[in-house]
Amino acid sequence: MHHLSFFWLSPERDNILKGLESEFFERVKQSVSTGKISLPPIPEAVITIQRLSVQETTTISDIADCLLEDPSLAATVIKVANSVIFNRRNITCTDLITAVSRLGILRVRDIVTAQAIEQLKLSVKFNPSCKKILAQSAASSRELGATMVLVLKELKGLDSAHYRAVDIDKALLVGLLADIGLFSLVNEYHFYLEEGNYLDQELALPVFDALCSNASKLVLGHWGFDNDFVNVATNRSTDKTESSFSYLDLARVANHVLLHRRDDESIDEHFVEFDANGAEVLYNLSNLEELEFRNQLSDVLKSSGL
Repeated sequence: MHHLSFFWLSPERDNILKGLESEFFERVKQSVSTGKISLPPIPEAVITIQRLSVQETTTISDIADCLLEDPSLAATVIKVANSVIFNRRNITCTDLITAVSRLGILRVRDIVTAQAIEQLKLSVKFNPSCKKILAQSAASSRELGATMVLVLKELKGLDSAHYRAVDIDKALLVGLLADIGLFSLVNEYHFYLEEGNYLDQELALPVFDALCSNASKLVLGHWGFDNDFVNVATNRSTDKTESSFSYLDLARVANHVLLHRRDDESIDEHFVEFDANGAEVLYNLSNLEELEFRNQLSDVLKSSGL
């Protein structure tokens, strides 16, 4: 690694950042292409479910059997299947077959992946600086996912037909996994330091910021997540003809609410389109008392079972 004494010089700073971005993205891309996702070890049951979920011959029993190998994940799936957000008929289930049948194979995959990643963000054995980045990421992803649910509930209350293509349960999971690429980048940063290199965290942070969306796209694509997840993670739509309200539209409105509530200066650069319903919801959520807003976010997460 070149000495970074002259980092404060703008031309030198830009060249260093571009070099670091290229190096770290290549490391993540190599991990994905060789099947070794750049993430700390996650439960084997999650990896198996991700693999099974994209196979046409996979049955509900296959997924349930896989969950039996991990009692913690099995309990999570049953708990989520009985939660307010996912249990729309208010019928309690106590077995995995019923839980997986109610949620669906892909939704089970989404749930166990989100749960595993959230737990790793808070428990992984990294150095303090890496753990701090991931803890902040965990808080931000929960905040975004819960805010997306709040926005969508308000919108559906005003016009359920117009927003029928977007589901509340999926909205939460899309938000929770929106920055999954950051985990890959922080993991590579951890490896980079363990290899004897040195890179100040203040230099690493803008690299993570620049590469997070592309890294998220690689990871989500490798695991077979659909375009709704990828679009939100990259803040770009893959469907140029899309006319109905999408998860990306929802995420942008939710992010606008959070920027407004934080008095974030970057809100001036944040472009979001919304109709009269969106304007009303934006006004309502932006002007809630902070304690009430936090309580509503907490209620969403509690009612999800995650």
